Amino acid sequence: MKKFNEEHEWVSLDGDIATIGVSKYAVNQLGDITFVELPEIGDEVSAGDSVVFVESVKAASDVYSPLSGSVEEVNEALLDTPEILNEDPNANWILKIKITAKEEFDSLMDEASYEEYIKTL
Repeated sequence: MKKFNEEHEWVSLDGDIATIGVSKYAVNQLGDITFVELPEIGDEVSAGDSVVFVESVKAASDVYSPLSGSVEEVNEALLDTPEILNEDPNANWILKIKITAKEEFDSLMDEASYEEYIKTL
């Protein structure tokens, strides 16, 4: 099950490992993504922290961590082919973190709530 935050990141949880990506809405707003700067393995992040930087043909933007924890893995394929986020942002993840508080995940929007949220923008 994926959950979403108001900054348009998605999260899926497997035990205490959260997989994080950007929503299709975010990619559509950014346009074609041309560059991704990833965090370092082991970096500690808090919910709401900027953890990834992306550039697109339209803008540059930060990706914010929806959860707190430590960076366990990054999708290194994005360094050479950042455009895979454009192809299917819901399938192509950016980073994985080992979370410290499951309550943060529980408080995120489910997909239906997120769809309603983006209608208000």
